[in-house]
Amino acid sequence: MTVYSEPRCGCCDDWVSHIERYGFKARVEQTSGMGTKKQEHDTPRALAACHTARIEGYVIEGHVPAPAIRRFLTGDHRPFGEATIGLTVPGMPHGSPGHGDGPPGRL
Repeated sequence: MTVYSEPRCGCCDDWVSHIERYGFKARVEQTSGMGTKKQEHDTPRALAACHTARIEGYVIEGHVPAPAIRRFLTGDHRPFGEATIGLTVPGMPHGSPGHGDGPPGRL
């Protein structure tokens, strides 16, 4: 997985630690041009978050839980249709993996 994030983003670093604990290998590319990265990966502004990742041709946007990524990559994305390009947790919800303590909200 390649993760694009702003330099010195603590919650992005925490999310990378989260996904690595679940067995994903992450290569982090820090960039100050995240808006451009999101456009390159067709991420709608309403679904954007602080970091963007690419894995197996899919976009993972924001603080998506590692178990959801694993399910998605093993075929659980089919109910969403062939046009599915990835998963997103828009914004920066407190309690999501890598962003604060406590139980996550509705992810």
